Amino acid sequence: MLKTIKTTKLIKIPAGSFTMGTDDQIGFPVDHEGPVTTVSVPAFQIATTTVTVAEFAAFVNATGYQTQAEQLGWSYVFFKLLDTETLDDTTATTDMPWWRAVKGATWNHPEGPTSDARERQNYPVTQVSLNDAVAYCIWAGVRLPSEAEWEKAARGGVAGLKYPWGNNLTENHQIHANTWQGNFPSENTLADGYLGTAPVTCYEPNQFGLYQMIGNVWEWCDNPRAILLSEFQKTTGSQYWQALLQKSKPHQAAIRGGSFLCHCSFCNRFRVGARNGEMSDSASSNLSFRVVKDFSEAAVHETF
Repeated sequence: MLKTIKTTKLIKIPAGSFTMGTDDQIGFPVDHEGPVTTVSVPAFQIATTTVTVAEFAAFVNATGYQTQAEQLGWSYVFFKLLDTETLDDTTATTDMPWWRAVKGATWNHPEGPTSDARERQNYPVTQVSLNDAVAYCIWAGVRLPSEAEWEKAARGGVAGLKYPWGNNLTENHQIHANTWQGNFPSENTLADGYLGTAPVTCYEPNQFGLYQMIGNVWEWCDNPRAILLSEFQKTTGSQYWQALLQKSKPHQAAIRGGSFLCHCSFCNRFRVGARNGEMSDSASSNLSFRVVKDFSEAAVHETF
């Protein structure tokens, strides 16, 4: 049964085949972005935006749910989002020194206790693990998309493009997504106006009316990381969801879309055919999720 969260709109993506992946070979071989594969996807509905702070707050207020970051007492925060006092109290991670483990960083205090997500009601909720996303979905009567569903929706019915709007990140000399501008990670020119996340309806939607399928925040999917594209010819998003619900141990799960930290010099995974993954119990400043629902004739353009 769907909960009443009137801000979330679901759009129908019709059933049919689409061309998944890319043969460009500009990504990471371990991600298995190719070969290009024709995948048939049943009709489904997808939210026009990622889950917002306001929507996640409604879930927490109704259930008393505690996220994994709240239970652990800390989470990862991008260092440039921290005030001087908080930054001085953290240690850089070894392999990616721009990440800091911050005590008290949670979905409602994304950069630690001195930050407050109540000021960002229409921003994507962050600091949520895959397990947190699953808990929200169960409560709301929805689920997470498979990578095939996510990519079909992101492409907006147009095949072969790197981005929903074309083949150039700044097509027609315009900024179309919240990504990193400048020299990562030391300098961000803020040409797009944001150092961290942006409101969920910034920038123009794609041909399906979906916002920010590229950039802003990574989005959890329900299938394992880096499986071969041919697997999506055999298994639907609903089937991956049922398999996910049976998992109890941390595992590598797929994430899509890139984030405000993506830059071609470091992370070239902010293309519609690009793939990535993260441990299911991880949370950070740039991890969020978008929901889908199996299509039924009674639920066209349903809000919840």
